[in-house]
Amino acid sequence: MALLLRSVHLCSVLFKSAAPMGTTAKEEMNKFWSKNARLNRPMSPHITIYKWSVPMMMSITHRGTGVGLSGAISAFAVAALVLPDNYPYYLDLIHSLSVGPFLIGLAKFGIAFPVSYHTYNGIRHLCWDIGKGFKIPEVYRTGYTVIGLSIVTSIALTFL
Repeated sequence: MALLLRSVHLCSVLFKSAAPMGTTAKEEMNKFWSKNARLNRPMSPHITIYKWSVPMMMSITHRGTGVGLSGAISAFAVAALVLPDNYPYYLDLIHSLSVGPFLIGLAKFGIAFPVSYHTYNGIRHLCWDIGKGFKIPEVYRTGYTVIGLSIVTSIALTFL
């Protein structure tokens, strides 16, 4: 019973000192937007106000290659389950198109680059997860290393 009385007393003390808010959330929002309009600010942070940097581009590319690879793997998996014939039939179909070596090389590079880039940048992210490589010079150095390794690996895989 004493505990109940203490909690009731505490609540009454807390609520006595509470004052109603002077403005509503809608009024605060309206003040915010009118101030931004008066100062000619954009509605929200937009890519046009940022200075593009290597880490920013690499982050966007890492996300893009991840989404692209996931989509491609899912599409191939669904195709393997749904399409009526087996793998050799579709491989012969591709060979019968008689596309030149340049287009085949371009397609190979187009497959190899996202895989190699996402893999190397993923290793870079794993290093960040253990707390290594956060200084700005290291971020740029490892970024350029990932780009270089990705290009070299993709070219090597293209010529296989």
